[in-house]
Amino acid sequence: MKYKFLAFVALFLASLSVYADLKVGFVQVDKILQEAPQTIESNKKLEKEFSSRTDKLKADVKSLKERESSFSKDALTMKESERDTKEKSLTQLRVDVQRKERELREDINIRRNEELGGLQEQINKAVTSVAKAEGFDLVLYNGVAYASEKIDITDKILKSLGKK
Repeated sequence: MKYKFLAFVALFLASLSVYADLKVGFVQVDKILQEAPQTIESNKKLEKEFSSRTDKLKADVKSLKERESSFSKDALTMKESERDTKEKSLTQLRVDVQRKERELREDINIRRNEELGGLQEQINKAVTSVAKAEGFDLVLYNGVAYASEKIDITDKILKSLGKK
């Protein structure tokens, strides 16, 4: 499917070049998502939003490790019933910590996807704006087998995003 699309685009571009000069641009979305000021701002926002839960989880992990270490040192001198009770308690604590970690990761991913959706909309508007301002007939995103640096307008898009 991907190759059919690329073949279609190539044929389309070839047929258009016979009739007119075609101005083509290419955008590296991955680069924009890494370097755009909005991405940096979004990451800081997410870090701040989830910092208290992350810190609490780190404290819980540290406490679990300390309790496991203490248990392994004292296990040989404990009565069997006491050892079983503490072992069950540690197992339950381990399960709770893993659950909290999974929930935190899921919540962060949901929020990151929400932020990314807004950023993608801004990127699309910036691409459209730059393309219209500079007279591009066609702008392609990632998924291109090769794109010359002279048609790469990624830095212009980043500059446009930086203005906002």
